[in-house]
Amino acid sequence: MDDSTANHLIDWVLAFATANDDLDALLTGLSEKLLEAGFPLQRASISLPTIDPSARAVAYIWWRDRGVATERVPHGRRQLENLHRSVVFDLQMRKSTMARYRLADGEGVDRFDLLREMKERGSTDYLLRLVPFGTGQMVLQGVALSVATDREGGFSDEECAFIHRIVPALALAAYRISVGRIAVDALSVYLGPQTGRRVLAGEIRRGEGERIAAAILNADLKGFTAMTEREDALEVVGWLNEHFEVIGDAVMSRGGEILKFMGDGLLAVFPVSEPDARPCRICGEALEAAEEALAANAALNRRRSATGGPRLDADVVLHYGEVVYGNVGATRRLDFTVIGRAVNEASRMEALCDPLGVNLIASRAFAERCARPMIELGSFSLRGIAGERAIYRPC
Repeated sequence: MDDSTANHLIDWVLAFATANDDLDALLTGLSEKLLEAGFPLQRASISLPTIDPSARAVAYIWWRDRGVATERVPHGRRQLENLHRSVVFDLQMRKSTMARYRLADGEGVDRFDLLREMKERGSTDYLLRLVPFGTGQMVLQGVALSVATDREGGFSDEECAFIHRIVPALALAAYRISVGRIAVDALSVYLGPQTGRRVLAGEIRRGEGERIAAAILNADLKGFTAMTEREDALEVVGWLNEHFEVIGDAVMSRGGEILKFMGDGLLAVFPVSEPDARPCRICGEALEAAEEALAANAALNRRRSATGGPRLDADVVLHYGEVVYGNVGATRRLDFTVIGRAVNEASRMEALCDPLGVNLIASRAFAERCARPMIELGSFSLRGIAGERAIYRPC
């Protein structure tokens, strides 16, 4: 455990972080190298806050006998209470950045579930370091790094000093990788995974875009405006989110990209790479997504009605056409979306669902490309669109 070994590990950590985006692999690689150097490592972990609708923090935990695993801390009151009873939170409240618990002597075992469980697994000593980042302008305000041993007598003073020596490099590597991952995850949540990747790839100039062929899915919830007039706004938002979740899950599971939520509706596209193919496989996926979304929405309404809650039925429109997929907006505030005549036509078609007594309709351009047979319902005028458009429904 000399300076040469520490320098070698620091160099490896920094080189890995410049070439890779995998915290699991970073922790595994470092842990294995520590073992090769003779460090008595039983367990190691990297824990960080994150920006994710399903989790407030993520921990990467390596055990010598079972490798690395990822644990996510969900949002919620119960999970927050558990977090407040953790070793990390205790260290933060004491405004300290370092703690050591000699588990063989029972230190901390009665206060913290983690330390009790580790002692039961044979751990004898536990080191924890907190490394704060920056000025707190983003959720990634720091990283918690820990190591534990099951060796009788625990860590030596030299081994503790060795770990403290490599902590700054490991924290910097974790920060570099996590910032990139948070950027990808956040853009995926707000823009969609395909659009998020394009933005991160540098497509951020206003007017920048490309022409693509796409199946277009437009979904609208009926009765939403009336509901907002009579119900509590926070409850309405909760109900709306439930409907968007079941509709959105169906769209994304079939490869669709939700580009925007518009009040009580959503716009999604299914990019088509082979526009001349007949039948169009992607159009088939879009149709399946529409039917699955309507079925899931109906099931949600039945569950809510059983408890006396309100219903929100949905209408879905399917169209096909060429659109421009790219940036539009002000210089410093852009929206990555689709623009074109096909988008406008899809939004106008939705008004025909109620008069026709159906909740799923498709254009001729879509119906002609779909393997499933369609029934023509007639030709109709669309507001603001010249001429009439033939409208279909699935058989």
